[in-house]
Order: sequence, then C-alpha cells, then structure tokens
Amino acid sequence: MLETVAVENYRSLRRLVVPLQRCNAVTGPNGSGKSSLYRALRLLADSARNGSVGALAREGGLSSTMWAGPGAKGPVSLKLGFAGDDFGYAVDFGLPKDAGTAFMLDPEIKSEVVWAGPALRPSALIAERSGPSVRIRDIDGRWRIGSTTVRPFDSMVSELADPQSAPELAQQRERMRSWRFYDHIRTDRAAPARQPRIGTRTTVLADDGADLAAALQTIAEIGDAAALAEAIDDAFPGSRLEIRTDDGRFEVALHQPGMARALTAAELSDGTLRYLLWVAALLTPRPAELMVLNEPEASLHPDLLAALAGLITRASEGSQIIVVTHSGPLVRALQHQDRGPEVGAIELTKELGRTSIVGQGLLDEPPWHWPTRG
Repeated sequence: MLETVAVENYRSLRRLVVPLQRCNAVTGPNGSGKSSLYRALRLLADSARNGSVGALAREGGLSSTMWAGPGAKGPVSLKLGFAGDDFGYAVDFGLPKDAGTAFMLDPEIKSEVVWAGPALRPSALIAERSGPSVRIRDIDGRWRIGSTTVRPFDSMVSELADPQSAPELAQQRERMRSWRFYDHIRTDRAAPARQPRIGTRTTVLADDGADLAAALQTIAEIGDAAALAEAIDDAFPGSRLEIRTDDGRFEVALHQPGMARALTAAELSDGTLRYLLWVAALLTPRPAELMVLNEPEASLHPDLLAALAGLITRASEGSQIIVVTHSGPLVRALQHQDRGPEVGAIELTKELGRTSIVGQGLLDEPPWHWPTRG
C-alpha cells in the first residue's frame, strides 16, 4: 500500500505531500488542484512505461506544467514520488542543457531513486540515477554500476528492471505498471460500451469500457457472482442483469420491474450504463494494487451514490483506492459504509495559486525528502 504521494512544481502543486490510507477520497472546490493530483499520479505510472516524458510533452512541454506562482525561481524542476512501507520512488524532471538538440522543450530525467522503507535516506537507497549514470546496490550492500548510458528520456525503472540483476527495480516497475486509472469512460450514444462485441474472458475492464459485457460475464463465472447480483439490486431494486450471446458477440441487457422487456446497453440511460461500468471495474476478479477513479459520480443520479460507495469500499478490501471527486454526498456515503476500511478524506484548497491540504500544517506532513541532482 502507498502511504505517501509527493508532488513539487506541477501546476498548482507547489509542494504537496499527501498521506494515504487504504481507501481515500480527494475532494475540494473547482480549481483546487484535484485534477492536477490525478494527472501527477498518472505521470508516475507512466514513468514505468517510459511514457512520462511524452505525456508532459502533450501537456505543452515541461515549462507549461511548472508552478508559476510566487517563489518560482531556480532551475526548472518537476518532482514526483511515492512511498510505501516497503519501497519508495522519486523522479526529478528538468530541461535539457544540450543546445544541439531540436527538442529543447522536452523534459529530461535529471535524477531518479528507489529506496527501501517509507522514507528516503542514504542507507536505504537501492538504486540511484544521476543524468545517464545509474548505480545499483547489490544484496550484500555493495554498489555496482548499472549503466552509464541511460537516455535522458528513459526511466531507469523501465530500462534496467531485470529480475536477476535488479529484482527491486523489476518489482517496482511491475507495481507501477499494475496501477489502474479510470477517467470519464464514455456513455454517449456512440460509446463502445453500448455496442455488442466479440467476447473473451475479461478480468480487467478496458479503459474505454468496450468489453463491458464480457467483463460482467467473467465476474459472473469466475468472480464474485453474489457481489455482482447485490450491486445490481442495491442500485436498481428488483432488477436482474443478463449477458446475451449471439455467435460469440456479447451484449448487456437489464431486466427491471414493470418493464415488458429487458433494455440493452444501447437503450440504457447514461447514468445506468456508467454504474454498470463501475460494477465491472470495481468487482474485477483480478484486483490491482492501486485503483484511481476520477469523478466516478459523473452522470449518476444522486440515488445511485450510496450503491457506488458500497462498490468502492468493497473494492478497497482487495485494492488501495483513490477517488477524486467533486461530490460531497459521495464522500459522506463512503464515510458511512458499514464494511471496508476507514475512508481518508483529503480536502484540497488553493490560496494565491497554491494547492494545499485543508488542516495540514508543517508538523502534520508525512516525512519526505527529495533526491538531489548530481
């Protein structure tokens, strides 16, 4: 489980150190920094796939994502990191010094570290990168050179994660690659989830929800079928889900009391379809170590928020959950669930363009130290 996420100099996140629990709700008014925190988490996950540099470039380059408020001075530096009770990771992005490249706005990785335990300290370092050079600590505690040619746009976690020579890096890479993000899955009339699709066993719902019917059928066959039926009844009392198959094509149908026939996914309201998408994502037979949900309440009728909260807290028994939400009623529903772990509410606010956590003073901030550039 992640215990801390830290961000420095990313949009309104001048310095934000976030304590995490098993189930977390990040809330706050519009413009308080919730979306920036969500994107920062995605950038961290992208580092394990060598995708963070490209993601920053798509946001307009490193300079456009940097903190621009009071105190913005010194070298360009965007820092991201997290720590759990076993491992931690941090990365520092800057601008290239080589005037010979045409990609002067592309960020480069200036430093990168992996350590053991909840806080960075010299004795806990496992791997350390400075520019193109990486050194790795062996099991006997001695340092060895892992590489001197890591390219500035590649992460050492992706490039040097070998199960034999660098098992801790390999473990960290697989951990970060396993994180799942769900953000505004389409429910419009042309949404992939509304169309019949060829079905195969689907333990993880796709980002676009196209395999919704197959994912729900997989839960019914090899997952928690009772939880699936309960989730449908909690939201739509007396209703029953059916997955129709025709020559290998799967289609969702919902039987509801008082209706002469079942409604297919093409006929369901946006809110009903979105709820079914959350059922498929959260009741996955293959839970992720971390799931991050961005505004899951979108398009849902207020009456469905209690059922959604029940789904989230059930999922938090097998995964760490971070919910980024505008909805106070959803946060309250999460906090009043009878089952599941306690929900940590993280309320963000912004003053003078800077995001902070409501009620968090300097002494309340989890311990956090950034690596230095070589």
